[in-house]
Amino acid sequence: MSNVPTDIEISQKAKMIPIQDIASKVGLSAENLEMYGKYKAKLSYDLLNSLEGKKEGKLILVTAINPTPAGEGKSTVTVGLGDAFQKVGYKTMIALREPSLGPTMGIKGGATGGGYAQVVPMDEINLHFTGDLHAITTANNALSALIDNHIHQGNTLSIDPRRVLWKRVVDLNDRALRNVLVGLGGPIQGVPREDGFDITVASEIMAILCLAKNLKDLKQRISNIVIGYTYEREVVKVKDLGVEGALTLLLKDALKPNLVQTLEGTPTLIHGGPFANIAHGCNSVIATKTALSLADVVVTEAGFGADLGAEKFLNIKTRITETNPSAVVVVATIRALKMHGGVKKDSLKEENIDALQTGLMNLAKHVENVQSFGIEPVVALNKFIFDTPEEVSVVKSWCENNGVRFALTEVWEKGGAGGEELVKQIIPLLKKDCSFTHTYDVSDSLQTKMEKIAKNIYGAKGVEFTSKAKKQLVECERQGYGIFPVCMAKTPVSLSDDPTKIGRPTDFVITVRELRPKVGAGFVVALTGDVMTMPGLPKQPAALKMDVDENGNAMGLF
Repeated sequence: MSNVPTDIEISQKAKMIPIQDIASKVGLSAENLEMYGKYKAKLSYDLLNSLEGKKEGKLILVTAINPTPAGEGKSTVTVGLGDAFQKVGYKTMIALREPSLGPTMGIKGGATGGGYAQVVPMDEINLHFTGDLHAITTANNALSALIDNHIHQGNTLSIDPRRVLWKRVVDLNDRALRNVLVGLGGPIQGVPREDGFDITVASEIMAILCLAKNLKDLKQRISNIVIGYTYEREVVKVKDLGVEGALTLLLKDALKPNLVQTLEGTPTLIHGGPFANIAHGCNSVIATKTALSLADVVVTEAGFGADLGAEKFLNIKTRITETNPSAVVVVATIRALKMHGGVKKDSLKEENIDALQTGLMNLAKHVENVQSFGIEPVVALNKFIFDTPEEVSVVKSWCENNGVRFALTEVWEKGGAGGEELVKQIIPLLKKDCSFTHTYDVSDSLQTKMEKIAKNIYGAKGVEFTSKAKKQLVECERQGYGIFPVCMAKTPVSLSDDPTKIGRPTDFVITVRELRPKVGAGFVVALTGDVMTMPGLPKQPAALKMDVDENGNAMGLF
């Protein structure tokens, strides 16, 4: 095993193709690109505008079971599946989210796949890429500066400094910034008030960029951001400050999707990066719609398990794209299923059929979740070297006995060739229409929407609201936010809001502690359990293993 190359070693040995040649695979020319070096490019507005109304290809969504420390390889399967479709002759594109430096330097790892199913240049994508996240950070913090300056310069809007909702952001995990004081140091330094930082990917501006259809829509959504309240408890929005134009200006290039490639030369759009546990967890609407207009098959993913990213993709994003997936892939591993069955990480190499069968209950719930939307799921078992034939047989038999399509995938080791079995299971689904349905109607009350998600997707008995959340529920309905979809902020590692409840917990209640209306994005965030919008670093951050050699080559980046 010591001779197995790391992801970054595989990436750095890859021979990349000039991005113009990658673009030509889906009918694009150099005039459609704005170059960021030899192997990265943004798509021009002229191209994006020309694609409106064009016939769209078929969409495949990749999701997973609840993640475990053993790893599931959802991004790897997404990339490998795209390569596999290209390999068998389909005009294919992949649409992924951009990585955040927080988890990259923390614990989660990158977001470009792994092994021989990767998007490249891996190191650049996982670090600063084309600067989109920096632009989002800057726009967010420019708004904070403009709010504090307005208060300092006379406060003609009567903004109550105690009720400013807008927080600053940084694209790092930094628990020390969760709660801060600003404006200290005397009258010329501003008006003192409590403030705090979220991670950039939790910013409403990130959500807006990912849900906007075009520049005009982006500006309109930014203008509707609620920044706080007046002393009379009236809502104050960005348009009241009159700065939506300046903020849109900062984002004009970030709104353009980024084109890169896989190791096998599959065109890939990487754009936008909201987390799925604290935001809606999908890449941008613009990138997905663009890919669908250019390719016959588009493979995309949503963050974490089907209880988070896929639920939000299907209940929030599809209402904007007006396009639903033809198939949903649920990624699982023997290792992760055994952990859901109670096995500790250091014992995963040992065969354990009993634990595996117990852990299958987690897979069963995610399969049911996909089916509840009227879409047929396909289980992709991501193979690891220590999986035994007996263990693989248990999962395959469970799928066969429950009428669920199954495919063993080996894309980490074999690239697209390791995903051809999965392609064979998906192709029949692309040829028929599904009876797509949402978990809730937009006309349902906010409380009803949360209850339907909790009961139907998580398997909870119901929802309890703290006294704070109850007051906010009333205020949200009064302000007219009841028509919005709900974005649940929940731990990703459990179907419940308690991270210790693995497998398929029962007899539990979801506790909503706070509601945060994101009027510009067009949804209401419901914070459950102890989930935080600014993560902290682990005891041994991934950054401790990172370095760079004298030639500028990244080291230790997965």
